[in-house]
Amino acid sequence: MTGQAGPAAPRSGGHRGAGSPFAAPFVALLVALLPALLMLSAPGAGAADTRAADAKPVVTLSKQQAGKGGEITVKGSGWRPNALLMMLICGRSTQDRGVIGGTNSCANAEGRAVTTDAKGAFRKKMPVAEPPVPCPCVVHVATVTGEQAAADAVFVVAGHPLAALPKETGGGRLAVLATTRLEGESGILTWFGAPPARQLVLTVGNLGSAPVKDPVFEVGTAHGVFAPQWEEQQWRGTIASGRKAQIKLPVELTAGAHGDYQVSLKYGGKVLAEQPWGVGRPWGVTLFWILLCLVVPAAVFRIGMAVVDKVRPRSSRAPGRARRHRPRRGTGRSPKTPKTAKNPKPRRAPGSAEDPAAAPTDGPAATTAALPWFTPDSAPSENRPTTKGHS
Repeated sequence: MTGQAGPAAPRSGGHRGAGSPFAAPFVALLVALLPALLMLSAPGAGAADTRAADAKPVVTLSKQQAGKGGEITVKGSGWRPNALLMMLICGRSTQDRGVIGGTNSCANAEGRAVTTDAKGAFRKKMPVAEPPVPCPCVVHVATVTGEQAAADAVFVVAGHPLAALPKETGGGRLAVLATTRLEGESGILTWFGAPPARQLVLTVGNLGSAPVKDPVFEVGTAHGVFAPQWEEQQWRGTIASGRKAQIKLPVELTAGAHGDYQVSLKYGGKVLAEQPWGVGRPWGVTLFWILLCLVVPAAVFRIGMAVVDKVRPRSSRAPGRARRHRPRRGTGRSPKTPKTAKNPKPRRAPGSAEDPAAAPTDGPAATTAALPWFTPDSAPSENRPTTKGHS
């Protein structure tokens, strides 16, 4: 038993010891190849990050041509995740020059809204409609809120008129280089209905071959689904070829404006930028109308009550109160007293009339009043005999 157990132990230990020489080369090989694997994977990851950073929104169509009343499927990728987009069919537009005239050149009534998924992609069907201006046409997709982004896809509306695009004036060509923003704050007067005002700030660059001097921009404000109202504003300055400049243009709304507005900037018939603007409600005006609705009826009610109290008859001023009867002048009795009833008048003692000082003022005698049908002279007495039975 002991002889068999002895050899088994060395054999087992020999197998474990023999496995270590074979495992050591594999470990050394993995350690040597690990830097190489990291070097190979690093450029791929860097390239993927670069592609993600340089990725631009892309729009593709299921059909490149369709007639009015048809339907196409719009696909997109490279957008911001969970972003709200608006899809429109626009005329007088190309991928290079964009939408000339802004949303005024698009079929806004047949537009569709879509939200991207977590990967920044979307798929949506939309009807084919004729834009209000001639083609060339595109399917224009742009963000509604958040960071501005847009993409166009060439599309042909069958049977719609076709016209050449307007020529670009001058050798200068301006483009927006940075995200636009609105600067400024609302004052206390805006809370009571004063016109809200801001400054539209953006950075533009001259991509043309000639300088642009004192450019004239068009600033438009749109509320809801309505088309923007454009107003020309001139910027004083010169932008040389290949240079950039920061431009600030004032934007003002009408008095009492509130809600969601869209501020657009157009130059040379092309919309350069769009910026959303949320305007708060002027609660001061609301408070004023509430107070007016409370004060005016109260004042009218008080005036009416005063007029009614003034013009109503005198007898009806106290309807719940009995009418008082005043006694006639020169009579000592009340009208309610019967004529036959006469109250006996008490006789006044001679002493009290002639000598007021003789009347007692103190003691119990002062509180005793003389009876009206007796006088001191006529009252019976022990010393004065009666005349009955005497001569």
